[in-house]
Amino acid sequence: MNMPIPKSDKIWMDGEFVDWDDAKIHVCAHVVHYGTCVFEGIRCYNTEKGPAIFRLEPHIKRLYNSAKMYRMEPEMPREEFMEACFETIRTNGMKECYIRPVVYRGYNELGVNPFNNPINAFIVVWEWGKYLGPEALEQGVDVMVSTWDRIAPNTFPALAKTGANYMNSQLIKMEAIKNGYVEGIALDSGGYVSEGSGENIFLIEDETIFTPPLGASVLPGITRNTVIDLARDLGYEVIEKLIPREMLYIADEVFFTGTAAEISPIRSVDKIQVGEGKRGPITKKLQDIFFKVLNAEVEERMEWLDFVYKD
Repeated sequence: MNMPIPKSDKIWMDGEFVDWDDAKIHVCAHVVHYGTCVFEGIRCYNTEKGPAIFRLEPHIKRLYNSAKMYRMEPEMPREEFMEACFETIRTNGMKECYIRPVVYRGYNELGVNPFNNPINAFIVVWEWGKYLGPEALEQGVDVMVSTWDRIAPNTFPALAKTGANYMNSQLIKMEAIKNGYVEGIALDSGGYVSEGSGENIFLIEDETIFTPPLGASVLPGITRNTVIDLARDLGYEVIEKLIPREMLYIADEVFFTGTAAEISPIRSVDKIQVGEGKRGPITKKLQDIFFKVLNAEVEERMEWLDFVYKD
């Protein structure tokens, strides 16, 4: 799907705002040659009570945890980085947007040893629609099980959201597109279901909800955590367990979760229809409560929203 990024006015770079077209890094920056960056994807929604960032604190906590694993923690405290996200939205006068904060190794010297390169950061915001297409939320998407596995334990830290890990995601995504699918599902090194190229995955069987555990090379998704909480609020049992591939074919419902994908149902896997071949009833219930939360309609979940304009 072709979704070019629409320009916003300003990008935050290391504490200063620069024009979109002037936001540049050197071609010899360490990140260009060795993929040394960690990042987040966050959404700001224009709720009925004003623009609000969804679950900003856990996103920035994960960003800093990812950086810690790679020994590249920013000197800026987390609270200040969160405020920089707010300021970037305000500076661009946006009410609804996607937020992409990145921490990376910058320009000084080249070589595998990263320590002598500075740690830089930027925050960019832009308007972004539905990641898998606007119709995906209701009709579902067709996916395949990828021939590419997720990264094996003790090779790369799967709990970190890093640019390098997404080279694996690109292989999964490109293969799916070339084969006529919207998305791919990766298995872990043991052959169990892991996740999509950029989404976590859930299965429903006999009204019980299953999702792979973090040990299956799964990114600890913020939307994943949100859906687990909301499903339990609705009275459903949610079980984290190793999931064999064949469960994808016989499940009553399957859906992706993610900041970009939100909650997107899967209607077929490897051309085998899932359930009725469209969004299932439990997936719809989860979508309904999820979007109510995002619109500031659920009072008991208001702590998940950080409003951009405090006044």
